[in-house]
Amino acid sequence: MLIGLEIKNFAIVSNLSTEWHSGMTAITGETGAGKSIAIDALSLCLGERAEASAVRPGTERAEVCAAFDLTSLPFAKQFLEQNLLSNDEQECLLRRVVCKNGRSKSYINGSPVTAAQLKELGQHLISIHGQHAHQHLLKSEHQLQLLDAYAGHHTLVGTVRTHYRNYHNLQKEFTVLEQAQLQQAAQKQLLEYQVAELDEFALQENEFTQIEAEHYKLSHSQTIIDACQRELQSLYENEEQNACSLLQHSAQQFAELASFDESLSGVAALLEEAAVQVEEASREIRNYGEQTDLDPARLDEVEARLVGIMDLARKHHIKPEQLVEFHQNITQELESISNNSTRLAQLESEIANAFDAYQLAAQNLSDSRFISAQTLNELISASMAHLSMENGVFEIALSPQPDKAPNNLGFDNVSFLVSTNPGQPLQPLSKVASGGELSRISLAIQVIIAQKVVTPTLIFDEVDVGISGPTASAVGKLLRQLGKSTQVICVTHLPQVASSGHQQFFVAKEIANGETYTSMLPLNKHGRIDEIARLLGGDNISKTAKANAKELIMAHA
Repeated sequence: MLIGLEIKNFAIVSNLSTEWHSGMTAITGETGAGKSIAIDALSLCLGERAEASAVRPGTERAEVCAAFDLTSLPFAKQFLEQNLLSNDEQECLLRRVVCKNGRSKSYINGSPVTAAQLKELGQHLISIHGQHAHQHLLKSEHQLQLLDAYAGHHTLVGTVRTHYRNYHNLQKEFTVLEQAQLQQAAQKQLLEYQVAELDEFALQENEFTQIEAEHYKLSHSQTIIDACQRELQSLYENEEQNACSLLQHSAQQFAELASFDESLSGVAALLEEAAVQVEEASREIRNYGEQTDLDPARLDEVEARLVGIMDLARKHHIKPEQLVEFHQNITQELESISNNSTRLAQLESEIANAFDAYQLAAQNLSDSRFISAQTLNELISASMAHLSMENGVFEIALSPQPDKAPNNLGFDNVSFLVSTNPGQPLQPLSKVASGGELSRISLAIQVIIAQKVVTPTLIFDEVDVGISGPTASAVGKLLRQLGKSTQVICVTHLPQVASSGHQQFFVAKEIANGETYTSMLPLNKHGRIDEIARLLGGDNISKTAKANAKELIMAHA
């Protein structure tokens, strides 16, 4: 529960420090004094959006610290442990700092955290019910949330959401693939033609380079043969004079000269080796010439293949050497399009199964809602009677619609119906209940649900608007009874409600040196009597008002 709250430079608060206790705490004060300022600051400390306007004018930053006792809060302890934010104490300190430029920093037990983490932890610490909560009660989605909160079937709700997400994701994938398939229909036909054409041509890796080289050779075969024969005569076969015989003659001459000068023996050896090389080269040329024939048929065949490659390359606007890779790419693209058809068929089956699983989960959730609705109907109808609506009847109308499009809340439509007078048929809240009746019904629902949902601290911010007289007294008793099991903090302007509190704060506003200051002071017994007397009779507190105030307080002793 909340045990301490410190506020510095927040709105019209300069410096405020308060201690909080179990039971019901009433907060009262003059109109415009800022009775809800502590709740606004606490909301900020629990992760609500921070704005520069929250910083008191003339100061650099606003700061709010809230201390909580975690003795009976296992979920809060678990959150702290999971996020490595726990300490050795049974207390938890939340801190929020907002600078005048609008930027904020958040801390849990001294460690920096995000505002989202503050908000997540706050769900295990406090539940705030604002003065406009009864307006949300008219919305069907909010009504469904209240019913689910009371039912406490979190596992069933989670299962429905899981199956809905699965169904939704499969449907999304199906739609994307289906649209892609429609767009690719013409593309597929073109790819099938292109792949078939390239398959038939069957160009192999590096074949273009090889074909190009062979074509060049074949187209110059005659030139090569003529040159080989001519050079072979010059090198070796000319009987009158050839390079080989000349080298051999020179080698012999220098070998003889080497007998006169030994240094010429090297020259003789080189010439002899050159003659051997020329003879070997001549043999190679002869063999090449014998193996090389003019082959016009092969030239035509190679030329036709080369022309085919060039035509395909021009057709697809690529270089000839890129044709094999292009063939591979469009083949893969065609396979991908074909695989889409297979995946679409699989998705149809998966979607059907996902829808069946969603329907089953939604039906289980609907059954649980129906059971909880019956109990809630009786409790709220009984509570309405205590709130001066003796003939009031409340009913939650659930209408399952299995044929409606799946969503993460299941297929139930919900409507809160009420009859406030005998013989009056049940009708939706918005058509029957007045503002005061709606406030009372909203309060009854909030109190009943709060008793079922384990929340250590409940804050009611002027939820008693539109209530007076005996009804206000009943509201006070209801909140005080709730305070026996849960810490209740209630901002109120009604003396009947304020007198029901186990303790009470008074919020006052004063103006000094052109600035506004708000303070919140705990009231002792005499202070409470004076404040409740003020609520009863205005600023002029009479003895009768004091006597009535004392009587109201003593009624709860």
